[in-house]
Amino acid sequence: MKHFLKEIDFDKAQLLSFIDSALDFKAKKKAKEGHAYLSGLNIALLFEKPSTRTRAAFTVAAQDLGMQVTYLGASEIQMGKKESVADTAKVLGSMFDGIEYRGFSQQIVEDLAENANVPVWNGLTDEWHPTQMIADFMTLKEHFGYLEGLNLTYIGDGRNNVANSLLVTAAKLGVNITIIAPKSLQPDQEVIDLAKIQSTGGTIHITDDITASKGSDAIYTDVWLSMGEDADFKERIDLLWDYQVNQNLLDLTENPEVIVLHCLPAFHNTKTEISKTIYETYGYESLEITDEVFQAQSDIIFQEAENRLHSIKAILYWSLK
Repeated sequence: MKHFLKEIDFDKAQLLSFIDSALDFKAKKKAKEGHAYLSGLNIALLFEKPSTRTRAAFTVAAQDLGMQVTYLGASEIQMGKKESVADTAKVLGSMFDGIEYRGFSQQIVEDLAENANVPVWNGLTDEWHPTQMIADFMTLKEHFGYLEGLNLTYIGDGRNNVANSLLVTAAKLGVNITIIAPKSLQPDQEVIDLAKIQSTGGTIHITDDITASKGSDAIYTDVWLSMGEDADFKERIDLLWDYQVNQNLLDLTENPEVIVLHCLPAFHNTKTEISKTIYETYGYESLEITDEVFQAQSDIIFQEAENRLHSIKAILYWSLK
């Protein structure tokens, strides 16, 4: 089975092939060139965590490829409650041609893959976010024209799934990766060691010093508290406040052409229910990224979001062609 579970399962050439395929599918989409190459197939989307981009991208990607899509939310499946993951996988695998899972445990997506007898795709777990990585590095390649030797800096919570995936994927692709985070929120040593083993020449730098952003070509940030994470929100804000992506941080890069990436959603203003509550409770109008920087960098951030569609299409096609 051609599963897509985590970045460490693929080598540099394979990751680059996903990116190039995604760029090709994007060109087809823009040209309104039909590409229903997988007509007649059916896939299931299992979502234990809600999503906008992942659900929309998998749905439209599958439909563009000619497939039918069935969404199964957390309240609609009994997996892990009344039915084991293995049994659920066998049932769904007998009915569908592929299964996407977005949830908490990496072990669940691995167990689905072991038992479903059809391709399984990781839409996000607490440990890894591999489909996001194809979109992210696709965006970097579109913008810069190359990947090897780029200086990518992630700043914020360095232990989450996005930071883990960026660290390993950058190492595999020869991109210089810096993770800037408080010492208590830096990547686990196991992930750092994985990245070092997988490196094809790029540097790996883990630090709590924001001046390490000097020379960055791209700055990447993410929410400060991941979905479902059990932590004191105010304590986390206080810990990460100096790691906000603001104009001062961009000035530290000494690169007037630096770009900013964010996998979204972003807490950059007070125009959502949650951000209003944060403002009313703590007085913060923005968290991981200021609205000034977000608006100035919005073109590239929303390009990155759109690229979720094209990258997932490339993954589905590779698995099911």
